[in-house]
Amino acid sequence: MNIANSHAARRQIALWLFAVSALVFLMVVVGGLTRLTESGLSITEWKPVTGTLPPMGDAAWADAFARYQQIPQYELVNKGMTLDEFKNIFWWEWSHRFLGRFIGFAFLVPFLWFLATRRIERALAPRLVVMFLLGGAQGVLGWWMVKSGLTHRVDVSQYRLAAHLGLATLIYAYMTWIALALWRPAPVIHVDVGLRRAAMALAVFVFIQMMLGAFVAGIKAGHIYNTWPLIDGAFIPDGLMAHQVWWRNLFENMLTTQFNHRMAAYLITGLVVWHWFAARASGSPMARQSAGWLVVAVAAQVVLGIWALLMVVPIPLGAAHQAGALVVFTVALVHARRLNPA
Repeated sequence: MNIANSHAARRQIALWLFAVSALVFLMVVVGGLTRLTESGLSITEWKPVTGTLPPMGDAAWADAFARYQQIPQYELVNKGMTLDEFKNIFWWEWSHRFLGRFIGFAFLVPFLWFLATRRIERALAPRLVVMFLLGGAQGVLGWWMVKSGLTHRVDVSQYRLAAHLGLATLIYAYMTWIALALWRPAPVIHVDVGLRRAAMALAVFVFIQMMLGAFVAGIKAGHIYNTWPLIDGAFIPDGLMAHQVWWRNLFENMLTTQFNHRMAAYLITGLVVWHWFAARASGSPMARQSAGWLVVAVAAQVVLGIWALLMVVPIPLGAAHQAGALVVFTVALVHARRLNPA
């Protein structure tokens, strides 16, 4: 493959990866809506192939509804719901699973075509295989998450929810990072190594904040203490370490999980603003510009988060806040890639 053909192939592969990344982004948003509508337990079986099709006919719908009626969520939360009401939550979960299958198809078929036409460089092939394997693992992890809510709970485990979101986010980051590298060589930006490392660290911090948000969502901690900037009348409220086993407070105490999410938001905001000033001082217009976009993205997400909290997390705002987190993460990734071209 000559240099011109190699460059064209890289651009084609990058476009494909960007498209699949966009589907993963959509998948995360739909997953958030599935959680917000409490629809995730409406399908009580995992059939990777035959589950592609929704129930066909009245008998199939009645059977799916009967299976749902056997789990604690129906008995303790939705007892008495009609078949039409069940269909409303079923379609959210089915759409989420169908989108996951579609992403697998959208990845595998072009991958095989690129492979057959020898457009994939030898060093890139293992990375693409890893992406596909991670996607399969994500499907298994999703079912493992759903199983946690089918026997002794009325919702899924917040730990498994965070793991499911975390892997989806890492897949998105891995795919986006490689696509950015393939699209065009990153320009050399003359900034010191500290600024480069700070850009990478900010992307990591945003990821951690997303995981903290997953625990807030998993135990519905956003539905209490709906005031700002104080929590229960104080900036640092009592009861943060109410559980005797200290580490459980980080993941199971509603007050503590919300407090940690708020404090992390303040920390990231401060770090991003500081980073922007450092980028301005570096003398690099490109570093200053992308750091500025990160400030804008974080500020918008903070406003959206406060708004969602004050409104007790209505579904549209909750979904927008989750999508906004992924937007901030994307901007942080692009910025880190600009400052770290190698």
